[in-house]
Amino acid sequence: MLKVEDLVVHYGGIQAVRGISFEVPDKSIVTLIGSNGAGKSTTLRSITGLVKPTSGKILFQDEDIVGKSTESIVGMGITMTPEGRRIFPNLTVLENIKVGAYLRKDDLKKDIEWVYSLFPRLEERSWQMAGTLSGGEQQMLCVARALMSRPKLLMMDEPSLGLAPLVVADIFSIIRKINEAGVTILLVEQNANLALQTADTGYVIETGAITLTGPGKELLNNEAVKKAYLGT
Repeated sequence: MLKVEDLVVHYGGIQAVRGISFEVPDKSIVTLIGSNGAGKSTTLRSITGLVKPTSGKILFQDEDIVGKSTESIVGMGITMTPEGRRIFPNLTVLENIKVGAYLRKDDLKKDIEWVYSLFPRLEERSWQMAGTLSGGEQQMLCVARALMSRPKLLMMDEPSLGLAPLVVADIFSIIRKINEAGVTILLVEQNANLALQTADTGYVIETGAITLTGPGKELLNNEAVKKAYLGT
């Protein structure tokens, strides 16, 4: 579904991404793991059109999307849940969810029912101001909002950041359910243990370059990954 080829990205004079290449097959879960500043979020922002690459190709369903606007990329079927959630605190939960469907002209009822089935707590708080939700509930809202665009590819940037372990377990359980519903997922995550347990394929990024790749469960047993990212 997604193929990144020799992607290079600069921020000013700094080369943040150094010619990385990777693939995200249809209906799969692929994770990018690495330390802060490794280039993971920059890669996602390049795919969504928020950052313009210096060179390289980003092919989505065989079409190069480099240079396209973020709005047109969303319209093609790519959506991202940003790091830090970035919900609209002064809108209600339901209003935030509907914002995710801003490009759609059809009836939203079935999709709202679906995201509420994934996140029953959000349904209970439909009319609550989003800024009053807990951190975990705000992350759920961020994911629910993204799903309202009916993405083919959902990219998730640090969905577990700052959340309690029980909430993190809930979020990853829902990530699996979303994937089982047919949505392809590209996951950037510092919780390498959970990410690799969940993903079909993992890529390790260090200082803007991919240094390791393999099946998620295989990377879990890699000694270098254990030492650097799993604390063992």
